[in-house]
Formats: sequence, structure tokens, C-alpha cells
Amino acid sequence: MALTDYTRFADAQQFANSKALWELFEGNSEYLNIARECIGRHADGSGRTAVRIAHANGTDEILSFDAIAAGSARFAHWLAANGIQPGDRIAFMLDPSLPFYISLFGAMMTGAISVPLFTLFGLDGLRLRVDDCQPKLLITNAEKAPIARQIEGVRVVVADAALLEEISRFPTTYQTRTRANDMAVFQYTSGTTRELPAAVKHTHRAIVTLMFAALYGTGIRPGDEFFCPSSPAWGHGLWHGTLAPLALGVTTGTFAGRFDAVRLMKALQDFKISNMSAAATHYRMMKNSERANEFKFCFKKLSYTGEPIDPATLEFIDRTLHVPACSMYGTTEIGVVLVNYPGAGDYVVKPGSLGKPIPGLKLQVQKPDGTPSEPGVVGELMLWRRDRWETTKDLAKVDEDGYFYHAGRADDVIISAGWTMSAVEIENTLLKHPNVKEAAVIGVPDATRGQVAKAFIVSDRSPSDAYVDELKQFTRDRLSQHEFPRHIAFVSELPKTPAGKVHRKVLRDREAAAAVNN
Repeated sequence: MALTDYTRFADAQQFANSKALWELFEGNSEYLNIARECIGRHADGSGRTAVRIAHANGTDEILSFDAIAAGSARFAHWLAANGIQPGDRIAFMLDPSLPFYISLFGAMMTGAISVPLFTLFGLDGLRLRVDDCQPKLLITNAEKAPIARQIEGVRVVVADAALLEEISRFPTTYQTRTRANDMAVFQYTSGTTRELPAAVKHTHRAIVTLMFAALYGTGIRPGDEFFCPSSPAWGHGLWHGTLAPLALGVTTGTFAGRFDAVRLMKALQDFKISNMSAAATHYRMMKNSERANEFKFCFKKLSYTGEPIDPATLEFIDRTLHVPACSMYGTTEIGVVLVNYPGAGDYVVKPGSLGKPIPGLKLQVQKPDGTPSEPGVVGELMLWRRDRWETTKDLAKVDEDGYFYHAGRADDVIISAGWTMSAVEIENTLLKHPNVKEAAVIGVPDATRGQVAKAFIVSDRSPSDAYVDELKQFTRDRLSQHEFPRHIAFVSELPKTPAGKVHRKVLRDREAAAAVNN
């Protein structure tokens, strides 16, 4: 039996190993190509759907394995005709569309390196990444082309009808020759335009390593109708929303354009999606729309990543979507390491838990001296890799049953008058208040206590001193008498990374700048 035939947690622990993982692929440990695994081997002339795209304007775009395979092969031949060599970088700044997928897979077919870039980058953010990866070509749309052409040293190509016409004269098949350890993708993590996150460099072999996270983090199996609304410019949308399902021959879905929760829910209904993996923010926006009851859903498996989901949103998921939301935890740098095994009938999903390690991995919550933390005690989350413990730069705690819980980034701890407080716990408590739509908490300097918690609140209710006092008391009553935001600011929106996470560092930087100016 193949790993995809097993769904139980116990089976994952017994049968999941490297040999079984490789048996899911056509290639081997010497020769492997992501485009071949995800598209080429599933293009059988049947017209079977590979990708469904829900556009923000209300239209749907349906792409088959056959169409993407033919377009990718033509694009690969076109790249070769334009002098592109194996190892050259091909950047593309495109929303999900036929040009996006043929650029992604066509570049990898030739042995070139695909570099997906977020479509909302301005000039500074785009220039930083282009200067870093030095692409031979930058493929984008007509809207972004004027910005891209301001960057010297890169040829800009507009992915329009003219380009599709130009590549149409090339053959619809392409023989891949890449080795498993050849570079395939440069992936930039989300961050500010002033601070360039390092590109994470993935080989073609990464598609195999990724599959553990797909099988046990999103629970993908043949027969699923899958959807991931995260942008494929980021790790979750690319690896878990695009490459993993396609490699298994599973139809996937995605969102293109400015995100709208109601448009998403209509697509989930129309496409009869049974398995969705999304960011915590997507679920929260579905809840905040207050229109979820207008739609009929077919969910059997749900997963989320990026940040913990607050209890109010978890309650909404249970009440409205009727399927437990399974967290999966990881980073672009280390991959997914903690999962909740969606679809496993013998696995209990604990609300708010990051889950348990994927098969074969060892994680531990440690004290500052490197010894294991006791159950329920917050410490640094460490991963055993390369015969040593490596930090994830996150805080966590583990319970008596071996479930891990996120406690924020290491720099999200607030120490006030000797008390240690978690920004995440305070945020989650504030989000239980019926008038609070979004909340972010940081530590700010205090002459007496060293630090105190400051909350930034998005709310439809008008600010007032009485409302501030109410929120403070609401938090104290639910956490402890010392653990509450002593300062509260009402804002129209919270700063977020391009991937949709609340960007607490921006808030900390603003507070620091304001303190200097005052």
C-alpha cells in the first residue's frame, strides 16, 4: 500500500519513512524534476482539472494538467531560445493565472530557478529581491511592468496575450534533465521592504521532503477537492497550496486579486471544496464578515498555519464549518514540523494546539539552561537536526499528552515588574470581547515596571475611557490581575506582513520612534 492509502495517526507512525515517501514519485534520488512530478506525469490528455482560480472580480478560471503541461513545455523551449541556462534565475511577479503556472513550471523544466515574487511589492521591495537573486528575466503583468522597468540590469517581459502567442510556436513537450539536488526555487519569506529576508533555496528534492507535511499537515489525499487561498508567492501558498497537491494529482484551488472573505466562501461552495488549508487571518476574516451562514460548505478537513487562531475564531469554525481546525507549524527555513493529522480518525485535535511532530522528527521545549521544560511551562521550542538542537526562535509549551502550544516569538515576551507575560495570550483574551475585531499587543518601556503591555485594537465601537477600562478589566478577569494591557490604542487597521500575519515589529518600531521624538 502507498502512504496515501493510510489515514490513521497510528499508521503514520508505523509506515511513514523515506523509502515509502519516494515511492509516491516518478523520479529518484538522483534524477528528479518538480515540474515533471507536479504537472507532466499527470497530463494524460483527459483534460483533468489541475487548478481552480477564484478571481476577486467574481470570475473563475479552470486550468487542466494538459494545458499547464503544454504551456510550461512551450515556455521552457522559449526560455532556451532566449539563452536561458540551467541555474539562471527566472523571477515572476504574477497573480495565479495560466502565465503564472507556465512560468513557474517552465523555468524548472529547463533547470533554471523559479523565483516567485509577491504582486503587491512596490519599487523598493522589488528592487531588493531582484538585486539579491539577479534574475535573467522578470515576468510580470502590464500593470507592474512600469515599476519593474525602473530596475536596471534585468529584462522585463509582460505576460500577456502576445507572449502566449509567441510561445505557441514551440513544442508542447519538453524532456527534463535535472538532478534531485539541483536548485529549483528561491523563496523569499515575508518581511518589510527595508529588511530583506534571505532567500530560502530549495532543490528539486524538496518536493519529496515536503510530502510529509502535505500528508499529515494538510491531510491531502487523492480524491480531495483542495483549496488554499494563500498567495503562491509565499511558502504556504506555493508548497502546501500548489506543489504538494499537484504532485499527488489532486486538484487544487487558489485566490487571485484583492482578498475578500465573501468571494472566498462563494468559491468554496461552488467548487465543493472538501479540504482547505488557509492562514489564520483567512478564517478570522470569514468570521468577521458575518455572512458565513449564507453558504453551504462540504468540508471534511481544515488546516491553518502562519499564527495561532484565537479562541473566538476557533469557536466560529466549530459552529459554522463543523470540522476541527488543525494547526500546522513551521517556517520557510525549517519546513513544517508540528501537525494535527487532519482526517485521522484515531487522533484527537486539541483546540489551539500546534499538534505533534511529523513522523521521524523530535522537538522539545527547553529552559534557558537547555534542559526540558516541565509540562505547561513556557520555554524555547527546539528542533533536533544535524545531531544537535536548533532553535525555532519561537516559544512554546507542551502538555502531559505531548501536544505542543505556541506562546509567541521569543521577542514577544513582555517582562513587567518581574512578571513574564505572553503577548499572544493577551491578544487571544482581548479577541474574546464581542466588540474587538483584531488585536495586537507589544511591550513598551515603563519607568516603574520596566515594560508594560500596550494593546492596539481594531473595533467598530467608538473609543472612550469607559471602553478602555472595560477592556482592561475584561483581560484581568480572564488572565490575572497583573496580566492586562495598561495602555490601549484604537486603530483602523493593524500592520501586517504580505503573508497576512500581524507585524508586531512595525508596532514596536513606531513606539520606539515616537518615544525618541517626544
